[in-house]
Amino acid sequence: MCPPDGIGAVAIMTPHYTGTSTGARDVGAEKMTMEVEMVLLPRLTPQRDLDSTNRVRATRGSGLLSLLCVVALGGHHVKATYIPKPYFNWDDTKYLIAFGDSYTFVQGTAGYTNFSFIGSYLPGQFGFSPSTLLSNKIVQNFTGTAEGGPNWVEYLTGCGLEPGETLPQDCAVQLWNFAFAGADVSLEYLSQHHDYTIPLVNQTQQYLTWAEPVIGKRMDKSRALVAVWIGINDINDSSEFTNVSFPAFYDELIDTVFTQSVRPMYKAGYKNFLFINLPPLDRTAANVLSLTPLPNKTMIGWWGDSLARHSETFAARNADVTAMVYDANRFLNGVLDKPWKYDIKNTISYCLDYADPDVLQQPVLHGCLPLDDYFWYNSGHMSSHTHQLMAPDIAKFLREQSTCK
Repeated sequence: MCPPDGIGAVAIMTPHYTGTSTGARDVGAEKMTMEVEMVLLPRLTPQRDLDSTNRVRATRGSGLLSLLCVVALGGHHVKATYIPKPYFNWDDTKYLIAFGDSYTFVQGTAGYTNFSFIGSYLPGQFGFSPSTLLSNKIVQNFTGTAEGGPNWVEYLTGCGLEPGETLPQDCAVQLWNFAFAGADVSLEYLSQHHDYTIPLVNQTQQYLTWAEPVIGKRMDKSRALVAVWIGINDINDSSEFTNVSFPAFYDELIDTVFTQSVRPMYKAGYKNFLFINLPPLDRTAANVLSLTPLPNKTMIGWWGDSLARHSETFAARNADVTAMVYDANRFLNGVLDKPWKYDIKNTISYCLDYADPDVLQQPVLHGCLPLDDYFWYNSGHMSSHTHQLMAPDIAKFLREQSTCK
């Protein structure tokens, strides 16, 4: 909860003593407890004294307002630093920097066709010049995402929604998307789908090496949100492994996400992070027909539990971080459970001719419903309509997580 505008919170600390010492207070000889009372006061400006004794001052460091309370105790001083909750406001966000796989990728004019916004893992294509980055445009057409239309990051930001080409910097919320279709977390654990696939840990490496000096240095990073949706390929690619403990394996994968991708972004100055757990892959068209679906609901739950733990630990270790986990699994299972509420007519199959652009205009000739009537776009991806349904729920979640300045 935020104090009223123009009001700040101050800790008033009152010492209480127990023991038998007499005369001057000997803190070492007595037990002392501190009673803390939060009092609302007019918000301080940097270096403005609370009173003429100069005992309590407001200082600003690293963008955070800290109250340094010095309480005199008979010649002894106790210092306490009040650090408010880190600032994040979705409605004030200007930059979304996205990493992940085909659920997140958008096509760019400088990207690998059908796979990326910019570059690939092939020799000579991993890096890029500042001019290439700044002239690169989001492409919105039938193959501009893996969904046959806009996906969640485009619906969430409103960037690149219109057919044609859009410069990220022309959007109210700039979308800088480094997700690569087919990506796993790291080559250390699973093989590439193709020799040009950029794994997650290398997506952040690519961004920090070539994009951060160009766009990152110009950002007000308090208005930037780093979004990571990964694991869909990892859990699918490893689902038939027989020589691993899946909870331990997922934990190791997600630990790699945080140590090799999230932490380097944090060190570069990014403080706001959105993580998304797995969609209901146990309910794809193939899995609903299987007696032994893989991945199954339990496996997806293990991944989600590990992601939540890692996010909580990351935030606990870094007081200036806002780390949020959006429960996509909950929302999307809700859509599958009650599809009529969302104008979804088919949740158990998909149009076999989904890749034919003609299906948009003449679905009946292909033996299909309109593509927006399906939950699933194909065997592993959700339809653009499903992404459109989820985006407002993500926005609602982000507003609920928002804090005051």
